[in-house]
Amino acid sequence: MSASSSSSNSSPTKDDIPSQKMLPLREIPGGYGLPFFGAIKDRLEYYYKEGTENFFKNRVEKYNSTVFRTNMPPGPFMAKNPKVVAVLDAISFTILFDNKKVEKKNVLDGTFMPSTDFTGGYRVCAFLDTSEPSHAALKGFFSAQLGKLHNKFIPTFRSSVSELFVNLEDELSKDGKANFNNLSDKISFDFIFRLFCDNRSPDETSVGSNGPKSFDKWLFLMLHPLMTLGLKFVPSFVEDFLLHTFPFPYFLVKSDYQKIYESFNKYGSGILDEAEKYGITREEACHNMVFLAGFSAYGGCKVLFPALIKWVGAAGENLHRQLAHEIRTIVKEEGGVTFSALNKMSLTKSVVYEALRIEPPVPFQYGKARQDIVINSHDSSFLIKKGEMIFGYQPFATKDPKIFANAEEFVGDRFLGDGEKLLKYVYWSNGKETDNPTVDDKQCPGKDLVVLLSKLMLVEFFLKYDTFTVEASTILLGPLVTIKSLTKATH
Repeated sequence: MSASSSSSNSSPTKDDIPSQKMLPLREIPGGYGLPFFGAIKDRLEYYYKEGTENFFKNRVEKYNSTVFRTNMPPGPFMAKNPKVVAVLDAISFTILFDNKKVEKKNVLDGTFMPSTDFTGGYRVCAFLDTSEPSHAALKGFFSAQLGKLHNKFIPTFRSSVSELFVNLEDELSKDGKANFNNLSDKISFDFIFRLFCDNRSPDETSVGSNGPKSFDKWLFLMLHPLMTLGLKFVPSFVEDFLLHTFPFPYFLVKSDYQKIYESFNKYGSGILDEAEKYGITREEACHNMVFLAGFSAYGGCKVLFPALIKWVGAAGENLHRQLAHEIRTIVKEEGGVTFSALNKMSLTKSVVYEALRIEPPVPFQYGKARQDIVINSHDSSFLIKKGEMIFGYQPFATKDPKIFANAEEFVGDRFLGDGEKLLKYVYWSNGKETDNPTVDDKQCPGKDLVVLLSKLMLVEFFLKYDTFTVEASTILLGPLVTIKSLTKATH
């Protein structure tokens, strides 16, 4: 993990990419191996022999191409067809945003789809294609509700996050270190529940303090085919069989999910009462709201905040000092933490965008070709046939060395000044950072909220502390972050 706070070596944006007609048409390299066994071989290499990063890196080098054919987990039994065309550079990756050419029906989790038992029997909005009428209705409904909650974002988050720092300091004092993930999950759930449930604390409901664990259990049972636990005392072939061969049943989390559903249905009535205006039943709206809260919001925050703190912590004291100065100066000038103040924090925004670039919370994107498509990489074009599954591994696209100088380094001020032009190559939201989500696309409707919360996390951190140190490793689908030290603000 390398980090830097200077972008003096950043290259300009690549606006001179050759047009499609000028690029030679190349056969897509790679393959799928023997039926059934080829998919298992690729799965074992992906999870256990090479690891995710090397799995893709080795194939890019082998085929001398950022576009190639391979199998993606989970493979046989769990997926009807694990075959994909991988697109791993900043140019080819954007085909996944073209909803006229790519279908997104039931592809949120890739080559398999969890049972709808986990979502009340409904295919929630995230699994719907833009051509399905209910997609526009559901996305429009939740986009409108988020708009109405706009003024609650800052005070609700600040109220929730205050507990994080108290607990961090207590753990550090007691144990000499603090598990950031556990404390971050707790305040993330508290914020999300309060936001959707009329500022009601989860502790006042039947969910109680078990909310984060209930959502964790629900997420694991749905997403286990995409995970590896990395337990050294469990042989890889045993874990592979248990996690990637058959789906875990919904009944294991039924009572937990029902408690959460009933709480959102009761205390989220202010939002759900609006559903019928969009032609959506209250029941369907509530299951979609639980998914939005638990999968998209809470699940996203489980990766988002630890990754942000990991990279900022590793960047070192120089960047910390710059952030603290900007944040404290602007908050003082603006008379508090306001939308206006946050919009003026250019370095803070750049740091957030850089964290989203280097470790996006959702690294995978999928789509199925609606028609025969010719796509471009930097140096070639490729024909993808109608019905083929297209797979994008975002960290390769957003660390494309032909777009970003020092692409593997965390450069805190990368997006300042002319660097702002590079934002169109930041894709974490299932779209370009320079685009805004609409009901006709699959870009995250909470895109701006995610950026806001990331900025708020840094603001709250550096209003209280001058610098901090971290230790990081990887667990399941994201980073595990331990706070090693906190230096309180000297002002």
